[in-house]
Amino acid sequence: MNDLQQKLSHALDARADLLTSLHAEQTDCYRLFHGTNEGEPGLTVDRYGPQLLVQSFHAPVSEQDLALIETQCRQIFEPEEVIYNDRSASNSRRSDDSRVLGTEYVGQELGVKYRVRGKHMGQDPLLFLDMRAGRRRILEIAQGKSVLNLFSYTCGVGVCAATAGASDVVNVDFSTRNLEVGRENAELNDLGEDQISFVQSDFFTAVKQYAGLPVKQRVKRGQKPRPFPRIDERQFDLVYLDPPRWAKSYFGTVDLVRDYPSVLKPSLLATKEGGTLICVNNVAKVPLDEWLDTVQRCGNKAGRPVKDYEIITPEADFPSPDGQFPLKIALLHL
Repeated sequence: MNDLQQKLSHALDARADLLTSLHAEQTDCYRLFHGTNEGEPGLTVDRYGPQLLVQSFHAPVSEQDLALIETQCRQIFEPEEVIYNDRSASNSRRSDDSRVLGTEYVGQELGVKYRVRGKHMGQDPLLFLDMRAGRRRILEIAQGKSVLNLFSYTCGVGVCAATAGASDVVNVDFSTRNLEVGRENAELNDLGEDQISFVQSDFFTAVKQYAGLPVKQRVKRGQKPRPFPRIDERQFDLVYLDPPRWAKSYFGTVDLVRDYPSVLKPSLLATKEGGTLICVNNVAKVPLDEWLDTVQRCGNKAGRPVKDYEIITPEADFPSPDGQFPLKIALLHL
């Protein structure tokens, strides 16, 4: 047994009870090998329904090792398709990013259905598996609530909220391609337009209008201001904020390391008093305690003090020996 085979065997054995539990919950999307904390940094092996997805971020994987990974994972399920994405180039882009396969599958998580495509026009998988813990919480608490899903990506959180019986769900994302997948996910779960809606907009223009804040933008001399969709001021019972590490637009900058309050403050003000805001920081080098201190100080300054909070940690297919998870999720009671 070579070194990688031994590590994979250990990882699969460690997940035996978890996978039994997930299968009982109608979940067939999960991480089978989390290389960062299981001995092979930069290598991930995921199941997405009938598909096996292998990704490498530090160095390419040999054909021999790919065959070994596939053989090992067939102990768990028989994949209809095996996809390998080498993302060891700069910016974690696929080495074959011009290649898009036509094969489409459906995966399930906690009984909710999602579109699965191993290769598509974007780089990341259409469902982030480490966010299962957050989606699980949404399924538990969203019933009867108005929900705003910010940086919604393919709208997994919003679909969970609508499935749980939210009164209405609004998904906001700048990418029309992401929202189209979100609509597919809604259709897969028989969700109608009266339950879930999709708003294509810059984060800052949407959330500031919901919060009743002025929308500012960078305008160079001689240029006209850029148009943006007009949205009525409104507050929600439950807001989900899952921003990328960094992004810049004409209307603001997202920077989870240096300026988390720029995204948090308007999100707090779009949440009803007495409501719930679930916020996320996925930057590994930002310590949980420091981030929580920033969150609480921002809440006080914005006039939406955090009365209580709960930390939601990723589930056991994303092990962390020291308990310091890169993905930090805080449920705030306001």
